[in-house]
Amino acid sequence: MNIANSIDYYLVDVFFSVFHILKLIRMKRRKFLGACGIGLGAGIMSSANSLAKADNKVESSPKFSAEAVLASEELHAKGFTASLLPPALKKGSTIGITAPASGVDNGELQEGISLLKASGFNIVIGNTITRKYGYLSAPDAERASEFMEFIERKDIDCILCARGGYGVMRILPMLDFSMIQQNPKIIIGYSDITALLVAINRLSNLVTFHGPVASSTFDPFTVDYFNKTLCSNQLIQNDAISKENVIIPFAPITYSDSKIITLNSGVARGTLTGGNLSMIVSTLGTPYEIDTKNALLFLEDIAEEPYKIDRMLTQLWLAGKLQQCAGIVLGQFKNCEAQRIAGFEVSFSLIQVLESRIKSLGIPAVYGLPIGHVKSKMTLPLGVNAELNSVDKTFTILERPVMLTS
Repeated sequence: MNIANSIDYYLVDVFFSVFHILKLIRMKRRKFLGACGIGLGAGIMSSANSLAKADNKVESSPKFSAEAVLASEELHAKGFTASLLPPALKKGSTIGITAPASGVDNGELQEGISLLKASGFNIVIGNTITRKYGYLSAPDAERASEFMEFIERKDIDCILCARGGYGVMRILPMLDFSMIQQNPKIIIGYSDITALLVAINRLSNLVTFHGPVASSTFDPFTVDYFNKTLCSNQLIQNDAISKENVIIPFAPITYSDSKIITLNSGVARGTLTGGNLSMIVSTLGTPYEIDTKNALLFLEDIAEEPYKIDRMLTQLWLAGKLQQCAGIVLGQFKNCEAQRIAGFEVSFSLIQVLESRIKSLGIPAVYGLPIGHVKSKMTLPLGVNAELNSVDKTFTILERPVMLTS
């Protein structure tokens, strides 16, 4: 990277630091006015208690800040990301574990909990972890209520979803996106959790994180990217200079692998968004659908045969979502080859499907990043700028994804 580019990145980083400080000040003022009964949007904010009484009632429209959406659109038009950063994790931070989709056995969480505790984090376990309700962890209202409780609790710094499975879409209309915006914190998961991450990033304007769930295997690779992306590793104490904390410029987070398959050559920069392909397609035509305009879109899936991957990519293409992207980053699509019958060719291969749906777009695109349903996985922030260089086979997070704290 040349000196000019380094200066550009530093100036952008400074811009976002000032932006986020002003945004927090404005949020606190709005919260005060709301308490006085004259805050804009105060009438649509619901408490966790009233939500619990609502049983499984579905609201007619999502709760979100129109001001936040306008700010996002204005800064996107100027080439900047307008997402709100959650505070970074540090030693002593508290991670709340909840199950907003399917249930999980306590034994599946022990490895992850032990590692997180050993890393210096405190752990709070939600009631949904021990509940069972068919293929869901608990009834819709209970899952939504616990999630919003964790959002509003000042002693919880991060919400780590227990697992994916199915169920997030059912609770989206029950969430208060304006309240989520006023209580920015790290929200992380993958698979079915994609619907939650995309909706919050878009409607609450908060950076969310596609990464491990509590039941994931926290191997060294996964832990490394978890720490790089979420923790205060950019905050140093320089006693030789002063007794105050010194913030150093953000060091871009880069992944490179010669085994990555290039579908289209080139370099693309855009706002990072994406997740599980099945979930992204399932929310099209709803208030929670993904925004891919000028985006660097990442996609992954598991156990879907090539014709199903074809169908979902074609649906995204018919909806105009793929054509709007700056670039496309595909994960490893675990167990997505067709079941073969001896002496019979019954399907295109996965790579043939990806090439047929992606190549014609003419935008930089790759296949094979460690995202989602793989043992060793990256943590990717939705809502910050990233770069794909499909020639050098590198992927880089260009902006700070969390707010530094002392």
